[in-house]
Amino acid sequence: MTAAVPALPVAALTGGTGFIGQHVAVALAAAGWQVRMLCRHDIVSPRLANVTPEVVLGDLADPAALRRLVTGATAVVHLAGLTKARNRDEFMQVNRDGTALLAGIVAAENSVPRCILVSSLAARQPELSDYAASKRAGEAAVGPDWTILRPGVVYGPGDQEGRALQRLASAPVAPQVRAPAAKLAMLHAADLAEAIVMLCTDDAAGGRFEVSDARPEGYDMEEILHLVAELLGRQPPRMVTLPDRLFSLAGIAADAVASATGRQGIFGHGKARELLHRDWSVDPGRTIPAGLWTPRISLATGMRDTLQWWQALRSQRG
Repeated sequence: MTAAVPALPVAALTGGTGFIGQHVAVALAAAGWQVRMLCRHDIVSPRLANVTPEVVLGDLADPAALRRLVTGATAVVHLAGLTKARNRDEFMQVNRDGTALLAGIVAAENSVPRCILVSSLAARQPELSDYAASKRAGEAAVGPDWTILRPGVVYGPGDQEGRALQRLASAPVAPQVRAPAAKLAMLHAADLAEAIVMLCTDDAAGGRFEVSDARPEGYDMEEILHLVAELLGRQPPRMVTLPDRLFSLAGIAADAVASATGRQGIFGHGKARELLHRDWSVDPGRTIPAGLWTPRISLATGMRDTLQWWQALRSQRG
């Protein structure tokens, strides 16, 4: 008689088709999890070629789909959310209300021992932008047993929005805020994915952690752009210091263009206000304990990896 193959533990994943979510899905599958993904449509992605997920069609506004997603799951990883939207209501509808609906259904299921919400460092300062306010509201919507991760700037292969860094590093001049320089904690998506996999197997539920690479104090924009330019084999841009008011006006102008064209970008007045806050470093006292997880990818290694993906994508598009 053939012995029965034990069933794999199930990780229920929202946002699994997004940039970070694909890294998480791959890492979970490699660690021996059956990945169950909430998707609006069937998955078509070469990055998920080695993952055979169980697909639940639906979204964060669909209670029946969310119940199918979490029923029988050992872990829930909530990544889905908006990073750009036309207004505060759109942000809140997904980042707060969708999270609240999922958390309520998980609570009713009453058998999911590990739940992880991937939030943002922006949630520390909810007054700065509609995005930041919606991420803080999403954190408030989950119960105390949820583990909350606040990563810094996440980058890596698959990051379409991050290509703006390549364009800035290739330009003759690049803007920067007046002193003190803005400090940005950075984190490769593969490192974040490994942290999430670890937390899916950790017995200690709950807690809020800030997550970065091995430089919790972060990097200023000049350092990042000079590194990218070096990897590209280019001269680094000349940094031009602009008054805070000009950054604010640029954000307002970007919002006006988005409203007129219907094409919403990442940068707007809210993102300008976040940048002008300047301190997006990570508090070393709020990081994941080193005995559980430590980042392994340096900014130089991670950016080289990311640039190779950006350049390959450009070649594919001709």
